[in-house]
Amino acid sequence: MEHGILLSGADNIDFMIHGVFKYYFFGHEVWITTTHVCVLIVMLLIIGFAIAANRQMAKAREVPEGFQNVVELIVEKLDAMVDAPMGKAAPKFYNYIGTIFIFILVSNISGLLGLRPPTADYGVTLPLGVLTFLLIHYNQFKYQKPKEIWEGMCSPLPPWLPIWLPINLISEVAVPISLSLRLFANVLSGTVMMALIYGLLGVIATAWPAALHVYFDLFSGAIQTYVFCMLTMTYIANARGDA
Repeated sequence: MEHGILLSGADNIDFMIHGVFKYYFFGHEVWITTTHVCVLIVMLLIIGFAIAANRQMAKAREVPEGFQNVVELIVEKLDAMVDAPMGKAAPKFYNYIGTIFIFILVSNISGLLGLRPPTADYGVTLPLGVLTFLLIHYNQFKYQKPKEIWEGMCSPLPPWLPIWLPINLISEVAVPISLSLRLFANVLSGTVMMALIYGLLGVIATAWPAALHVYFDLFSGAIQTYVFCMLTMTYIANARGDA
């Protein structure tokens, strides 16, 4: 099977995930798909930027200029974003929130490079949701007493009347699903729209779809990144209580 990685620049454009090549692992057929390749490209871009930023900051000047300005601006903005919802616990989550923010944002806007956004694959967004889910409950069990957790699960009724317990359990389990589906569906919808435009309009789709790319890839991608991170921080802050 030979399928293009790019959304544009091919005659037969679609929005599906395709196998690029396969190999055998302990007798099992394993496919490397367009998603794997696009995730690898996104990771290489981020790692390349991180290496360049590290070398720049190793020889940082007291009065920043050029690339050092860009690096410091990114760090300051990400830290400020975490400070508001996380309060005094913010420094503990700078790295995690900053990492997922940059990964999701670069993945979302990778459509501007002609790639199929990795976040348009539920196999990418679900693990992000599960990581957040594990982090939420790690902090909950670390900073809340079992009695407090039980009371919260039985709320709004008294803890000796756990009628709402099943509903609250379902709402807890739904957190990673809702987080991952929101991100996945919004990115996939933009991918589908652009694929339909290129596939159905052909040569007519010249130049003007750039405006749609700005909306679906850049604006909507940035909004969905911010929403995912803000919800993550809100859930974690609630799980920590006043810790």
